[in-house]
Amino acid sequence: MTTIAELTVSTDSFALAETFQRLPDLEVRVESVVAEGPVRTMPLVWFSNVDPDELRRALAEDSTVDEHLKLLENADDDEWFYRLQYSEDIGSICCAVYTHGGTVLGAHVTDGQWTLRLLFPEREELSDAVSAIEDHDVRVDVRRMVEAGQDEDLETTAALTEPQQEAIAEAYRQGYYDVPREISLEELANELDISHQALSERLRRANRVLASEQLDEPTGELATE
Repeated sequence: MTTIAELTVSTDSFALAETFQRLPDLEVRVESVVAEGPVRTMPLVWFSNVDPDELRRALAEDSTVDEHLKLLENADDDEWFYRLQYSEDIGSICCAVYTHGGTVLGAHVTDGQWTLRLLFPEREELSDAVSAIEDHDVRVDVRRMVEAGQDEDLETTAALTEPQQEAIAEAYRQGYYDVPREISLEELANELDISHQALSERLRRANRVLASEQLDEPTGELATE
């Protein structure tokens, strides 16, 4: 039976560990992850909420990243699109998912942890993948695990990251969407302890995903921060 799982691993023991230590406010959106061979893993990643020169230096000095190449720049939203190649150790951890039949549905970082949403054709394959990751001395916490079709929340919320869900839920509770508004964007950002710009981008992306679901036009976005 197809199984969907949500796992967490510490950023200290996984991809971009040193980059996150150096740039704690960095926001990441993983578009896709390509595995070539047993250890060659090349994700396509949007970075935001960071100075581009600081990002370039951090990636160059991060031992979990063998290569990095900037592909696109979104000047309006201050985002930078990179193709990365992880080091052999990180690539082996990622390929533990693929070699056991897994698919990455989404990935994001919150409070020093990567959260990975994965799909496996069989539950045994998930167990084997977790064991293989732990063989690399990486602690894995299985937060949620369901058979496909039995938990609509886990499946349908895969397009929204936890920070987006938190932001849009708090905005609704605080009356941000009321007419007239009960709270300003600046006040809401203070409530959530994030910058005005970060909250604006988070709500915009979340609203776009939700709107696309209503129109049955998927955005194609995964793991936006």
